[in-house]
Amino acid sequence: MMEKGQAMPEDAVPAYITSLTRHFDDLRDGTHGGSASRKAKEAHFETAVELLAPVARQVLTELNTMLLLGSGQLTETGLRSMRDGGTDAAWALSWPEQRGAGVDPIVLHAFFGGGFHHPHLRGTTVGDWPLNVFSEQDAAAQLPLLRAIVTGDLHNLVYRADYRIVPAVTSSPHAPHAERA
Repeated sequence: MMEKGQAMPEDAVPAYITSLTRHFDDLRDGTHGGSASRKAKEAHFETAVELLAPVARQVLTELNTMLLLGSGQLTETGLRSMRDGGTDAAWALSWPEQRGAGVDPIVLHAFFGGGFHHPHLRGTTVGDWPLNVFSEQDAAAQLPLLRAIVTGDLHNLVYRADYRIVPAVTSSPHAPHAERA
């Protein structure tokens, strides 16, 4: 048990705490990744998108393989300009049952709005997180978060449509989930 005011070793701090701490420090200091200018912050965002891309693809590929039985199509936008002067990038997974039900695809959306102080990450139905990725290690540490986002999105899309949008559920009575002990 840690005493009040005692700091955890740097490598023991969970990624989500590090991300929130960076976020709050940025708000306090008027910076993002140690930079104050919009141009420098945008450069950090561009790097974050490049570093996060393989992790986003991994998470969406896992979902496609295990629950969509390979029927999904993964697309990505790369960096693009937003109407408000900001920049964004998105990784999307769509599949026939989802399109047939008229619900949105699962999307991991990184964005740095024109009036924003720093970038964020969101899902299709799941809210915003601070996007503080400055290294490959930071990007890899986002894996549990991205998995949580796509899990929440798929759950919410099933709620909006029906469980039948998930091929693994309808393909056999023995869906690919872990055996219970």
